[in-house]
Amino acid sequence: MVAKFCAKRMHDVIAEEWDREIGGAAEWQRRWEAVFANSFERTDNEILSDAVAPEMVGSTASVVVLSGCQIITSNCGDSRVVLCRRTQTIPLTVDQKPDRQDELLRIEGGGGKVINWNGARVFGVLAMSRAIGDRYLRPWIIPVPEITFTARTDEDECLVLASDGLWDVMTNEEVGEVARRILRRRRRSLSMEETSPAQVVAESLTEIAYGRNSKDNISIIVVDLKSKRKRQQRPPLIS
Repeated sequence: MVAKFCAKRMHDVIAEEWDREIGGAAEWQRRWEAVFANSFERTDNEILSDAVAPEMVGSTASVVVLSGCQIITSNCGDSRVVLCRRTQTIPLTVDQKPDRQDELLRIEGGGGKVINWNGARVFGVLAMSRAIGDRYLRPWIIPVPEITFTARTDEDECLVLASDGLWDVMTNEEVGEVARRILRRRRRSLSMEETSPAQVVAESLTEIAYGRNSKDNISIIVVDLKSKRKRQQRPPLIS
């Protein structure tokens, strides 16, 4: 419920907050940080005020804004965004887990506990330290995103945004290798297939995760960062 609400609503909230936030050209990073912080908090409040879901329901949220020269990521929870750049797979987010040192200190400093129950969990319940929703675990679970800025290059292949259902069973490097192999093969193809190369990558990664018996939600979005190559047109047949 919360995940669906975020998917439908969050991009509108971010656009509205961008229009509200004032900042000069030199302050663009600070402006984006404020926009994302306000947007995540506002979305979290709307879930409560609109009675979208019970207090025991929540969601991760990974958001990417692309410009001509920047990849701006905002992440809350243990979903992850990675960038495939030539032969590298670069994580653009850091999973917010209860046993991450800074998160553990924050939770325990606020009187919370992290208990190892099938992995580190806040009070033995939630396996992430930040989320939208999950208000029953406030103030230890917070809807505060972490934001990164990455300059784009001509060597960037794609972005992979995915929930932990993928990352629980595949490493960043494995995901990057699959993505690069499929994208390069599909780009070389001259066939006019309806399914985009990025969609093929997402479906292939989903199949691999299922095949490895992933036990969590598997949500994957792949963004092709290469400019679309003009397809060669076959000459018309004349009879």
